Amino acid sequence: MEIKRPYLLFLGDAADPLAAKVAQGIKDWRPENAMAQFRLEGCKADLGLEDMTIEEAVKAGCKTMVIGVANRGGVISDAWIRVLIDALENGLDLAAGLHNKLADIPELVAIADRLGRQLFDVRHPTEIYPVASGKNRTGKRLLPVGTDCSCGKMYTALALEKEMRARGMKADFRATGQTGILITGSGVSIDAVAADFISGSVETISPDNDSDHWDLIEGQGSLYHASFAGVTAGLIHGAQADALILCHEPTRTHMRGLPEYPIPSMQAVMDLALHMAQLTNKEAKFVGICVNTSNLSDEDAEKFMRETEEKFGLPCVDPVRNGVGRIVDVLQ
Repeated sequence: MEIKRPYLLFLGDAADPLAAKVAQGIKDWRPENAMAQFRLEGCKADLGLEDMTIEEAVKAGCKTMVIGVANRGGVISDAWIRVLIDALENGLDLAAGLHNKLADIPELVAIADRLGRQLFDVRHPTEIYPVASGKNRTGKRLLPVGTDCSCGKMYTALALEKEMRARGMKADFRATGQTGILITGSGVSIDAVAADFISGSVETISPDNDSDHWDLIEGQGSLYHASFAGVTAGLIHGAQADALILCHEPTRTHMRGLPEYPIPSMQAVMDLALHMAQLTNKEAKFVGICVNTSNLSDEDAEKFMRETEEKFGLPCVDPVRNGVGRIVDVLQ
């Protein structure tokens, strides 16, 4: 899917800033796409963007209203629907990464059809993907893999793209989840792709490219997570990565949402991920480690990264504290 940009970011009646994390991600990583915000009365989130009415946003050049906030109670409220209808009628497409589908709201579908607008439910792919071929593709690819879910894989790939582009390198972030898609405007939410086609969908979004071009493919899940390992395996095979980066949150004791499953060792994850990656690229190798040390003091974070680097012989950084420059040095 290709979502038209720039965006009017809909924050709704967000109860706190965290509720608008999707919109915040767009603003942080693609500020050129985040033209303005639209908030309902009582909204507790503020991206620091200009508040615009829908009419003002259209006049300013916005193309799509993106729902950048998690909906309350699992439903899109009547207040939201009135705003979304107004957006369609004034010339905007709609995009959302909610479990609720815009396409399941008859009023929105009818208006979109009548006016020729598009509804993007980025969590629910509509494209038909092929079964993976496993054939070698030109260009270079990097994939972050994690010891757990939500440990910095998307952030790492986006940080690498930013640093590599700043150095004049050819690099593109390839989104594989709903937040990444809304940040970049394209990609596939692979956790909603039928299992047989996961690897094929990743091959599709990372096709042949220039020999010096890097696709930075967003990682998902963990091979050691009992709930999501299947998605991770398909992603690894389809990515055909030349370079792998391990992502880790050092203060966790168990897998996210699974208290009976302890966090695996970094070595175990690297060994298994490399074994699986080499099915489709025998030259795959680890080039660095990215850790989320937000729960550690400066002193403890520095000690952990230093010891990890000494143990594995790879550059170890926290993308927030240190940036990813030392890993990009390896890729040049």
